[in-house]
Amino acid sequence: MESNEREPAEAAVPQAGPPVDPPVGPPAPRPVAPAAVPPARTPPDPQAGPPADETAGPSADQSAGPPADPAKPPRAPGIAGLSAPYRVVTALALAAVGLAACGHLAMVFLHVAPSNTVSKQHARTVDDWIYPEFEQNWKLFAPNPLQQNIAVEVRAEVRTPGGEPVAGGWRDLSAQDGAAIRHSLLPSHTRQNELRRAWDFFTGSHGEDNKPIGERGELSERYLRRIALNRLAEDGTASEEIVRIQLRSATRAVAAPPWSDEKTDTQTYYRELPWWTV
Repeated sequence: MESNEREPAEAAVPQAGPPVDPPVGPPAPRPVAPAAVPPARTPPDPQAGPPADETAGPSADQSAGPPADPAKPPRAPGIAGLSAPYRVVTALALAAVGLAACGHLAMVFLHVAPSNTVSKQHARTVDDWIYPEFEQNWKLFAPNPLQQNIAVEVRAEVRTPGGEPVAGGWRDLSAQDGAAIRHSLLPSHTRQNELRRAWDFFTGSHGEDNKPIGERGELSERYLRRIALNRLAEDGTASEEIVRIQLRSATRAVAAPPWSDEKTDTQTYYRELPWWTV
C-alpha cells in the first residue's frame, strides 16, 4: 500500500539539473510610452480673414441689428437723393446763382478791360452795375498813390420847436469810422470803405465848382446824401426835423518821416459843399 502511494509523488518532482547563472550586463531598459506630440499648425491664409471664435458669441453683423430690407434701395447721396420737386428747385437755384456770378464777372471784365466795341455799346449798363460798390481803381499803387488824409464832415440844420432853423456843429464822420474799426479783429467792410468810396465817387463826377457832370454826378449826390442822413440818424440828430445838411472835406497832407529832409505842408484845407435840402 505504501509503495503504491509514493509513486505518483515521485513522478511529479522534476529532476534536479545544474544551476543556470543569470546573464551578466546592464539591465534591459524599460519601455517608455511615446510623448504626446502637438499637431502641426497650418499657417493662416491672409485672404481668409481672422479665424472665427466659436466662444465669442454672435458676430458684430448679427448684433448690429436686423438686416436691411432688400426690397428698399439705398438712398443716393447728394441732390440725386432728393425727391423730384426738390431736385427741380435745387437745380433752378444753382442755375440762378451761376448766371448771376457769370454776369457779375462779365460786368467787371468789361469795366477793367481796355475800351472796345462791347464796352462802348453797353457802357451805361456796366456803369450802373459797377458804381459805386464794385468800382476798380489803382489809387493804392501806381501811378498816383494817396499821400493825403481826407476826412468827411457833416452838419445839419434842424427846426426847433419854435419853428426856427438852427445849424449844428460839424461831425467828423471819418473819425467815427476810424474809431469803430481801430483795434477790431473783425473790422466792418462798410466802415472802412463806404464813406471813402462815396466821397471819391462824388469828387470824380463833379467839377471844381461842385457842379455835377452828367447823370453820374446826380447819382453820387443822392448816394452821399443818403449816407450822411443814416449817420445822423445813428447820432440821434434825425430825431429832430432836419431841414438841410451840408458836407465838407478836410484834407491834410501826410507829414514826411523824421529822417527825411522833405518839407511838407501839413495845413488842413477844406472843401465845403452847398447846403442840400432834405
